Amino acid sequence: MPSTTGAPSIADAAEIPTSLAANAVALPVDPAPAHRSSSTLGTLSPVSFVVNAADTQTPADSTDPDIAALDKGGKLADQLAALHAQAAQEAAENARIDQIVAQGGLDGWIAEALRIMDMPQSYAPGIKKIIMAESGGNPRAINNWDANAARGTPSQGLMQTIPSTFRKFVAPSLANRPITDPVANITAGVRYMIATYGVDTLVSGGRSNHLGQYIGY
Repeated sequence: MPSTTGAPSIADAAEIPTSLAANAVALPVDPAPAHRSSSTLGTLSPVSFVVNAADTQTPADSTDPDIAALDKGGKLADQLAALHAQAAQEAAENARIDQIVAQGGLDGWIAEALRIMDMPQSYAPGIKKIIMAESGGNPRAINNWDANAARGTPSQGLMQTIPSTFRKFVAPSLANRPITDPVANITAGVRYMIATYGVDTLVSGGRSNHLGQYIGY
């Protein structure tokens, strides 16, 4: 029968293996376990885990989301700045063309015609060279002596187009204007030159012979 002290009796102790008995320690007995107050109970401490610092390091090939966001924001800002710069440049070019058109005359007509055709203003010098060779810059010039005139279809206007060529090549938005209208005549002559001889011939100022002399259409 077990002892009331909580330690095993002599008879029971004899049955415990020697290796275990040598290490046995008598435990104190709580005299009144059933009446223990909750205030005497111990508290549980939260368990903390130690994380290996090496495991918390960011892999070398990973990207910090904050850095990535800053990089993306920087690129968007650069793109926005580029768009603003482009818009400012286009506005300045349009203002320049407006001024040329407002001044009128041959340069103004050429500038307006190129704008209507949505072509570079850099073509203006070549077009002006052709006009000066064809009509001397006179929008009402009429050729009454060449083969076209002999056929009853004289060349007319700044770029000396015949009526059928004018009707075929004039910019659609200007189709209701007469052949002698300076801007309409330029659009017809330019579109004809590009279609027939290519833009390089237009830019160079028209066709030339082996001596570099202008030979017309």
